Amino acid sequence: MVSEQDRMKKAVGEEAAAFVKDGMKVGLGSGSTVYWMIRKLGELVENGLKIEGIPSSTQTANWANEFGVPLTDFSKVKKLDITIDGADEVDENLHMIKGGGAALFREKIIAQAAKELIIIVDASKMVTNLGKYPLPIEILPFAWERTANEISKLGCVPKLRKKDTEIVITDNGNYILDCPFDVITDPTKLNEEIKRIVGVVETGLFIGMANRIIVGDGENINIVE
Repeated sequence: MVSEQDRMKKAVGEEAAAFVKDGMKVGLGSGSTVYWMIRKLGELVENGLKIEGIPSSTQTANWANEFGVPLTDFSKVKKLDITIDGADEVDENLHMIKGGGAALFREKIIAQAAKELIIIVDASKMVTNLGKYPLPIEILPFAWERTANEISKLGCVPKLRKKDTEIVITDNGNYILDCPFDVITDPTKLNEEIKRIVGVVETGLFIGMANRIIVGDGENINIVE
């Protein structure tokens, strides 16, 4: 039985799929809401839609293969027409925190490569200020303790992400630090400060990248631009 939350994710994902048109090159994000979008794209492809996608994670690639969405890569494609992805938080300026699924580095690549970035979330992800959700930061494994210490000087206590007792390894072979800043009043400044630290690969702050947010709120779907 599909839960109410999954029903909303399905509705939002299918709404986003409607923005994908014939001939498009599509960035495929990660996460449970994106799952429903890819599943819908598979139905549209089966009915004749001609598209190619670039996945942001191994999991996303597996879903695309499962549902019959053709894939390509950046050796063949220089620019994407559209990228559709989820988010962990979206503020009132449409800045975002992403990386809950540990795919933030590849997600940022396909976001920057697209002419249009659509984000699909439920209403609980919409916030006034970012920061309640711990900021994921992808870092190199080498000397990760030193990198974490440097990040801590910016006002958080970084925690190395683990699943059970095993360190989470990204698709790029790196680690994730989850960094609780509580309230991020200046996402642009914080992003720049973190990126200057040697050992940081990428942050989960997505600044000014989204063109529209599709928000599921109870029985309604709202589009914020």
